[in-house]
Amino acid sequence: MRIFDSHTHLNSEEFINEVPKYLAQAKALDVVRMAIVGSNTQLNAVAIKLATTYPELVAIVGWHPEDAKDYTPATEAQLIDQLQLPTVVAVGEIGLDYHWDTSPQAVQRKVFARQVAIAKDLHLPISVHNRDAFEDTYQILKAADIRDIGGVMHSFNGDPEWLKKFLDLGMHISYSGVASFKHADDVHASVQQTPSDRLLVETDAPYLTPEPYRGKQNEPGYTHYVVDAVAKLRATTPTEIAAQTYQNAEELFKIEKD
Repeated sequence: MRIFDSHTHLNSEEFINEVPKYLAQAKALDVVRMAIVGSNTQLNAVAIKLATTYPELVAIVGWHPEDAKDYTPATEAQLIDQLQLPTVVAVGEIGLDYHWDTSPQAVQRKVFARQVAIAKDLHLPISVHNRDAFEDTYQILKAADIRDIGGVMHSFNGDPEWLKKFLDLGMHISYSGVASFKHADDVHASVQQTPSDRLLVETDAPYLTPEPYRGKQNEPGYTHYVVDAVAKLRATTPTEIAAQTYQNAEELFKIEKD
């Protein structure tokens, strides 16, 4: 079984000094490829460095909504250069976060829309963060008509109604450890209704640790348990979910098949 963690943060301080250890632990749990996701100047640079160093890694770079207040013409020029590197496969994580609200909402919307436009110019998919901002996230993506580039709603936590709306825009849907939580009824229903060819799995490590390790620090290898949870909800085997989501990640991110 081979698993692709479509969204993780080995570039964060929790992992950066022990990357080989976490890669080995992931491999032992069948997680053999992963996308390392940035969010600001520092984390974007580290994501690229990791993807350049380790062939099983790819980078996704962009400006997270929490960091949108620091987005400038200079950082945009740097981002455009980074997005053209061979190890970078998508723009992200970008989007809206009305929960923490560390950047003004109007600034978040402007920076999100601008990065979607850049992704379209460069023909790259997008990795979208949405927290407590479903309607505005949807409207920005709809207005941009992103079907030609596609992308992924990372750690999707919406109900089937929202699932359909984002699927209709051409987006893939990625599920994190939340899929393993006992009372995540909306997520469980969405997992069951997501078309097989649009399904992805992730950890979002070090966050959102799945059962049976909920409450402890997450790590990329735990995508294994996300696969288990998704397979159970969809009444199929982990092997089937691993193979389908691996193929979907390769196709979405335009990665040469290994």
